[in-house]
Amino acid sequence: MASGSDRFWKILGRSAQKGQARSRSSVDNAVGHSEWAKGLSETDLKAAVADVTVSDVAKLDVPRYLALVREASSRALDLEPFDVQLLAAVRMLAGDVVEMSTGEGKTLSGALAAVGYVMAGRRVHVVTINDFLARRDAEWMGPLYEALGLTVGWISEGSSAADRRAAYACDVTYASVNEIGFDVLRDHLVDDAGDLVTPAPDVALIDEADSVLVDEALVPLVLAGSVQGDVPSDRVFDAVKLLQSRADYDTDADGRNVFLTDAGAEKLEKELGDIDLYAENHVGSTLVAVNVALHAQVLVKRDVHYIVRDGRVQLINASRGRVAELQRWPDGLQAAVEIKEGLTPTETGEILDTITVQALIGRYATVCGMTGTALAAGEQLKKFYSLGVSVVPPNQPNVRIDEADRVYDTSENRNAAVVAFVEQAHETGQPILIGTHDVAESEVFSDLLDTAGVPHVVLNAKNDAEEAAVVARAGERSAVTVSTQIAGRGTDIKLGGPSGGGKDKDEVAELGGLLVVGTGRHTTERLDNQLRGRAGRQGDPGRSVFFSSWEDEVVTANLGPKDQPKKTDDTGLVTANGVAAKIDHAQRIAEGAMLEVHSRTWRYNQLTAQHRDILDRRRASLLTTGEALELLESAAPDRAAELRETVPEDVLTVAARRIVLFHLDRSWSEYLAHLADVRESIHLRALGRENPLDEYHRIAVDAFREVSDKAIEHARATFESAEITENGIDLGKSGLARPSSTWTYMVHDNPFAGNTANSAGLGPIFGG
Repeated sequence: MASGSDRFWKILGRSAQKGQARSRSSVDNAVGHSEWAKGLSETDLKAAVADVTVSDVAKLDVPRYLALVREASSRALDLEPFDVQLLAAVRMLAGDVVEMSTGEGKTLSGALAAVGYVMAGRRVHVVTINDFLARRDAEWMGPLYEALGLTVGWISEGSSAADRRAAYACDVTYASVNEIGFDVLRDHLVDDAGDLVTPAPDVALIDEADSVLVDEALVPLVLAGSVQGDVPSDRVFDAVKLLQSRADYDTDADGRNVFLTDAGAEKLEKELGDIDLYAENHVGSTLVAVNVALHAQVLVKRDVHYIVRDGRVQLINASRGRVAELQRWPDGLQAAVEIKEGLTPTETGEILDTITVQALIGRYATVCGMTGTALAAGEQLKKFYSLGVSVVPPNQPNVRIDEADRVYDTSENRNAAVVAFVEQAHETGQPILIGTHDVAESEVFSDLLDTAGVPHVVLNAKNDAEEAAVVARAGERSAVTVSTQIAGRGTDIKLGGPSGGGKDKDEVAELGGLLVVGTGRHTTERLDNQLRGRAGRQGDPGRSVFFSSWEDEVVTANLGPKDQPKKTDDTGLVTANGVAAKIDHAQRIAEGAMLEVHSRTWRYNQLTAQHRDILDRRRASLLTTGEALELLESAAPDRAAELRETVPEDVLTVAARRIVLFHLDRSWSEYLAHLADVRESIHLRALGRENPLDEYHRIAVDAFREVSDKAIEHARATFESAEITENGIDLGKSGLARPSSTWTYMVHDNPFAGNTANSAGLGPIFGG
């Protein structure tokens, strides 16, 4: 075992060690069945799968299963799985998240595990981080599934409802976490069981599990309907643009909230026609618009939080460092940023339903997965998902050299040092990958490299297929690639180029392999390790080094002035002893803060998730039975008797179902909106010595009690007054039309960066 595994066993204890020992034994025993599997014809191979298939994973004959999938992979994919890949598959069948180094074949291991679950009578969703990987992996692994007589499908943003149903009907379905979540949300609007798309959730096998389960765990997926919302007018925006920093507004130390000063409020009141911003008739409208405009003007930075492309504002996903095509800001901020950029504002939308990624994954009976950095996320995986972590050793020892950080006093000196270092390495022909934090930083380094005459490729905000193609070439001789840290994740960088073999690979290996250069520490060690892991795949040589500065966000946010080192050389390189340890300390503080935010937000979201489960069961019953008509007949017996004289029973049953479901959905949407309002100010309860979480739970429980009661009361009123004929009910004519258009998007969520009456916070949008 590697040193990371030693740490792992200390964390998870002896029982986990015994579990992996049993898994290793199963892999060893598979060798005894290999000759049997090799002797099977194509038809016999499929028949053998049926023979091995059982009713439960615990009953699976693991050695025979492993022999079958190893033989099928060799034939169908020309890939004979290594023992460590089989071990990873077995640990995923045990319900673990598996840590495998970059380039060790996670995609194949995941497919092998998926086969095992199907052989145990389960349906598997392989959850990916984007549509490109979902389609690529489904098509790549398709011949393996076909060789075993299994079916596989994939879903992307462009898939039709029929395509989605067909994909979900397969034994194994590959889809991004977003698409699965949005399908779940859209199913909450249907009033005919035949329109449902998603099946009952069973097994979620998650690729890049730390990204999905930790980095995006608190991201709400949102289904919205078209309405006009509060958007700052041009007049408000023009007035806000006149405000001066410090004099008229100020921000907190983290740059996450902006506050109007008294002078700023007075200036705005004068510009807006001598109004009183805090008068009752302006607090709920003008002041909200001012806060949104101030937020957009001061806190939201172009090329850091968003880019403008093709006449659209497109958000940058902070955890992936790339454009999030389906992500947008709530509460009018999206439109405010569009006004700031001189674009036509889009509709704000009314939230019809929402679910966090964490709650979405919690719907599955079994969750497992794989990633290159599971161990660092082990605490969160255990706490929030009750998942264990298994560290699978590499097939070949890792010989990558990870150099000590080079820490500089200023970001300017750090940037100059990076360029000088890259120049020197580039002269040798060694391929270099420069990992940056965001689009703006990538462009800074691109300009510096241009000035230095270093040819390079910048990888930012492209689509996933383009990212994969560019990243795949980053291992070619003399290649210099500047990329946000996570761009192209899921694509191997092979020495010498995509073919990864022959003379080209040997030449690059002699030069030291891929050189990874980090432009500063991230807020978590896990992200640093993901970047380092791009080099040194499958025993290849490689090198990594991080250049940090005392002006980096992770330092300034977590260390004080007294920690600043005094000794530097002429280039700004810090020469004081212990400086790397201080950077490590700052990163650990940041990790602790992130875990605390996750813990608190999870406690807030947990109750809503429980309420959603109750509503799901209620809605499923109404959708598939005659319960709705029974409820309305009980509430309005005379009207039911009257309608039965002219309306067929089946038509009346459908009409009642549509009425009740409409009002139940409406009531749920109002419940979500109410809780969103409560969360904006719940932190103020602490001023009255009340526990905000306890108060939130009390309010949420009371509000949820009213959801069903309000829905039934409104449904009764509609049932008594609406025109219901032998052709059913026209909801539109009855004033119950659902939104004319809907769309899905994502927001970042943090209920602890609440806004006061004269502040606009960035926290609820980017927090967590």
